[in-house]
Amino acid sequence: MKASMMLYPVDTIDAALPFFVDGLGLTVKFRDGERYCALDGGALGIALVAAEERIVERAALVFRVDENDDLYAAMERVVAAGASVRVPVQQGPHELRAVLEDKNGALLVLSQKRTV
Repeated sequence: MKASMMLYPVDTIDAALPFFVDGLGLTVKFRDGERYCALDGGALGIALVAAEERIVERAALVFRVDENDDLYAAMERVVAAGASVRVPVQQGPHELRAVLEDKNGALLVLSQKRTV
């Protein structure tokens, strides 16, 4: 697994973008309407999420599970290490994903690109 991005929930993409683009100087890499906007955050991408893509209520790191690995087995390892499942595996537009919470209350998302 590798940390692939930071999900950052917002009320609306349009309202949030000026802070990130004008204030922080980040550039938009990809935008999907009012639901998702990927920003170039340097070593770690930042994804603004709203509407149906707002799967977390506060910022969360996303860990990408390799396509050759088993997402459910990866989730079991993280749970065995002390995390709890907040949202079980669900299908997103391009990936499978689950929301977990660590012992300190931090959210993390396990994500795996769909192969079909």
